[in-house]
Amino acid sequence: MKVITPPIKSQGIKTKLVPWIKDILPNEKGTWVEPFLGTGVVAFNMRYKQAILNDTNPHIIQLYQEIQEGTLTSQMVKIYLEKEGNKLRNAGNEGYDHFRFIRDRFNDNPNSLDFIFLSRAGFNGMMRFNKKGHWNIPFCKKPERFAQAYITKIVNQVINVSYVIKPEWKFYNKQFSDIIPLAKKGDVIYCDPPYYGRHVDYYNGWTEDDEELLFNQLRDTDAKFILSTWHHNDYRKNEMINKFWSKFNIITKDHFYHSGGKIENRRSIVEAVVCNFDLGEEIAEHNHGIDEKSK
Repeated sequence: MKVITPPIKSQGIKTKLVPWIKDILPNEKGTWVEPFLGTGVVAFNMRYKQAILNDTNPHIIQLYQEIQEGTLTSQMVKIYLEKEGNKLRNAGNEGYDHFRFIRDRFNDNPNSLDFIFLSRAGFNGMMRFNKKGHWNIPFCKKPERFAQAYITKIVNQVINVSYVIKPEWKFYNKQFSDIIPLAKKGDVIYCDPPYYGRHVDYYNGWTEDDEELLFNQLRDTDAKFILSTWHHNDYRKNEMINKFWSKFNIITKDHFYHSGGKIENRRSIVEAVVCNFDLGEEIAEHNHGIDEKSK
């Protein structure tokens, strides 16, 4: 399948795992409910007419609401990136002076265009905020970052997302615990929460208490649910699997990711999908194995 890629980036984005997740979907025609929207890549590729989409990061929600309402357009993104990209290219300190200017402007008065800029010019495609809610990812040290071809790519991503987002979709900036109870029988909840014990979330932390609350809510829901999490990596296992999620159906998939630009930063991790509906043998067998494309 051709995967629609969102205009913002973040480590842990599920782009290469979208076809796997789509194969697992139950035969439900209700509302797609996502308490942890993140970049939005999963929601944009499931193509549900009705959706409830939430994230604690207000900048993500604002961006997609503005695209939905038409107050942020692909042409605006093109003009902005050409202008700011040119300033970045000619700025002092190999571009860092202008990156810092955009970062400080965003932290003082957030807006969606600066958010896109920082997402695409930050180090290693990371998205992270400090306890004050300020962007704190450093510059990728590429003053030529916004070449015309790269701008065109981002603009096309905005266009594609604008076609996919439906007027009926509802966006929220709340806690996940406020969103899961909105799901009804016949709906599908997709959860991609921060991974316990692996890293700090791009906007807020994640504790064992959060994991337990999530487990209790998904256990009690009348909707079908799919949970994305990590199963184990080269060094250790996700202790939350046995503590909570082993009570449900689990399938796994070997996956490779990079924690940096160099080959020695390549890591393998086994992703897990947890769900509260039956998976046939054929699906489980088909979906297990190394994700060759991501190597």
